[in-house]
Amino acid sequence: MAATEAVIVDVVRTPSGRGKPGGELSDIHPADLLAGVLEELLHRTGVDPAVVDDVIGGCVTQAGEQAGNITRTAVLSAGFPESVPAVTIDRQCGSSQQAAAFAAQGVIAGAYDVVIACGVESMSRAPMGSNVGGASLGGELLHQRYPDGLVNQGVAAELIADRWGFSRAELDDFAALSHQRAAEAAASGAFDAELMPVPTPDSGSVSADETIRPGTTAEKLAALAPSFRTDALAARFPQLEWRITPGNSSPLTDGASAALIMSAEAAARLGVTPRARFHSFAVAGSDPLFMLTGILPATRKLLDRSGVRIDEIDAFEVNEAFAPVPLLWRREFDADPARLNPRGGAIALGHALGSSGTRLLATLVSELEATGGRFGLQTMCEGGGTANATLIEILR
Repeated sequence: MAATEAVIVDVVRTPSGRGKPGGELSDIHPADLLAGVLEELLHRTGVDPAVVDDVIGGCVTQAGEQAGNITRTAVLSAGFPESVPAVTIDRQCGSSQQAAAFAAQGVIAGAYDVVIACGVESMSRAPMGSNVGGASLGGELLHQRYPDGLVNQGVAAELIADRWGFSRAELDDFAALSHQRAAEAAASGAFDAELMPVPTPDSGSVSADETIRPGTTAEKLAALAPSFRTDALAARFPQLEWRITPGNSSPLTDGASAALIMSAEAAARLGVTPRARFHSFAVAGSDPLFMLTGILPATRKLLDRSGVRIDEIDAFEVNEAFAPVPLLWRREFDADPARLNPRGGAIALGHALGSSGTRLLATLVSELEATGGRFGLQTMCEGGGTANATLIEILR
């Protein structure tokens, strides 16, 4: 039996807000933030919410206002029929990229006709790590396997910069380029098609990414102090030069995004025109100490499965959790620098954890359409040492 094709009808996102009190989206409940993109997605496409088989959402800090299956709360808040189910998943930073993969794979398997993949994170209202508190991640068995203990993602980025020899200047240069590209894209209107304005409680509206800093230069970034050095870590890792700063890391961010995914047959029946299709998927694990290197095996697996060569791919979205991550990926695959995060990345556009996967998808689809490209690759490093990779193909 021939496999069903999973297509992307549309993808929409909120602007990125600074993920701290006073940020432009910080007064909005995260369920309302996600509800807004769900409503906007169906408004743009004209699809009746009653035909949606499932809504799969990503969220990392599932505590406080983001607890209790926030995707279901958002679906109800958006006015969808009560018959539409929803689920919230956590694959750390790749949560909504995994949501899109699960949604597309459900379509391909014949379990869904119409499904929404989405994600949300309000890092101002549900601070990163607040779902963990003082708890120890893992028990005695994990400690036996890793007796020296694991580290946070910032230290993992330091370990990558050290092992692969990325200098502080290289990291800051890349970070400045991210802001430059994002600022140019915003000024040209390149983000307009994927962005939706977000009403605020004071009767205002947020329509542009708050996290982009157009005046950023490598010289300014060079003055910033390292973020993750402690005396204990310096003693454990005496070789580290401590290069990771707020400037070459993604900022704490508020945001939400959503993608409407369906079978090609359902799209024809509903009278909507798909923008792209899912070509291939991969997920991989990696050393949890280095944690952020999973993008390498995930990409290799994706290329092997797809049969598409790296030089045949027109745009790459490699999440800029920290500058060493896309730099490592670019070096490993000898990728064209001009095709890597051509509209800037998370260092400038923000990393609203649970939303980032579908946010990257929105930007990737828009970039390919604007440039006449065919294939786009998206990959995301994730806490704990996993990574997703996805290949899409534009439909014309």
